[in-house]
Amino acid sequence: MFDKILLPTDGSEISKNEVERAIKILDDGGEIIILGVASKIEANTPFHNKKNVKNMNKAFIEEANANVESMASLFDEEVNLKKLVIAGIPSEIIIDVAEEEDVDLIIIAASGTSSMKKYFIGRVAERVLKGTERDVLLIHK
Repeated sequence: MFDKILLPTDGSEISKNEVERAIKILDDGGEIIILGVASKIEANTPFHNKKNVKNMNKAFIEEANANVESMASLFDEEVNLKKLVIAGIPSEIIIDVAEEEDVDLIIIAASGTSSMKKYFIGRVAERVLKGTERDVLLIHK
């Protein structure tokens, strides 16, 4: 059983399967941290319209918030939840949050489920596995 679990979500159906696993292995009184990572675009050339970049970044944050809220709604009210949305590179943010929050376990969707994708670990999941010393549970379906 685990006292503190990190659940990164991208809003995909596979990431929603993380909820079922987390509930089964969470200690009584434990905490689940739902993390949404928003993409972030920098206006670093004269060809980037700063207003458009700002609007896109705002939309990315809104989408990440919606993904976190959607996942949070799958838990019973008794579950101790913490919700975070951070802009950046997903694998780096996941690893950083896992360290900062001192989580016992990261539960992450491994990859897609169509054709050959189900046999490979996705890029974000692979980077998290290689970049953290925390325990990681990969969800395949």
